[in-house]
Parts: sequence; C-alpha cells; structure tokens
Amino acid sequence: MPCALRVIAERSLATFSTKRNCANRSDVAGCIDIAIYVQPGAKSAEVSGEHDGALKLRINAPPVDGKANAAVIAFLAERCGVSKSKVTLLSGDTHRRKRLRVAGVNAENVVQQLLR
Repeated sequence: MPCALRVIAERSLATFSTKRNCANRSDVAGCIDIAIYVQPGAKSAEVSGEHDGALKLRINAPPVDGKANAAVIAFLAERCGVSKSKVTLLSGDTHRRKRLRVAGVNAENVVQQLLR
C-alpha cells in the first residue's frame, strides 16, 4: 500500500482511537476505535484511502437490511485477525460514516493489518 495511505490510517487512528480497557474484561488487553467512511456496492472489499478524515472502506455488499454493516464488521475482523464478536459498531448504523471498536488489538497492528 502507498505510504500516503499509511499516514492517513495512522492519523485516523490517532484522531479517533486510544488504547484503553474495554468493558472491564480481563481477557481484553485494549481496544481501538476506528472512524470509517463506507462505500457500499463496490466490486471488491478494500481500504481505498481517506474521506473527510476517516479511512474509506469499499464494501461489495449493498446498503440494505444491515448487509453493508455486517460486511464492514466481517472485513475488519478478518483483516485484524480477531473474531467478528470483537468488532462493535459504535455509531453510524444507517450512515456511511461509522465508528467501530476493535477489541484485543493495538494501534500499530491495526494499521499494518488494514493496509496489507
């Protein structure tokens, strides 16, 4: 991935996320909040740059009946190497701009995994 995309991802994570304990569970080391702008209906799922300070994520699911949200959660879980239950939609259920929380990862790993 281009170096510029790495800077965008790191800036997005620095702006919208911090390491912290999640839900008072001892098995969760920390969690990251990520700001994402979703483009549903794309040909393939990929991180494609920046949109208004958030990572732009292209998803091949349609924006109908929560299919795009489920695809975003599945994409982030697969890329970050965690189960889908560790990815939580915090806001933006019916909007393109979303905030998601990924538990059990740190910021450096998330940036590397999203940009692979």
